[in-house]
Amino acid sequence: MVREVKRRSHPVKRQGEKVLSKTTAARLPFTKINYIIFITAILFLIIGYIFLSIGPVNGVWSLTIAPIVLLFGYIVLIPLAILYKRKPKQDQTQPGEAPHKINP
Repeated sequence: MVREVKRRSHPVKRQGEKVLSKTTAARLPFTKINYIIFITAILFLIIGYIFLSIGPVNGVWSLTIAPIVLLFGYIVLIPLAILYKRKPKQDQTQPGEAPHKINP
């Protein structure tokens, strides 16, 4: 004989687990700056492949400039677009200076 199992509509919070709020779960992982850096990387790659096709096979464009542009796009810009995260804003105090306290 098989018993029906009732499903709970809300997640069960176990001890030590953190339940994410709807705003945290729905937030996109990348910001506008990440997308701008990624588009710049794609443009570098397109330009690099265009340089690769310009001129003779043994030319300066194909052997030096194109690989440098492509490596910069693949090794620097794409990882930067994925890993870049803005630092949260902090107080405007100088290093070694105590923050100002306002007494009411």
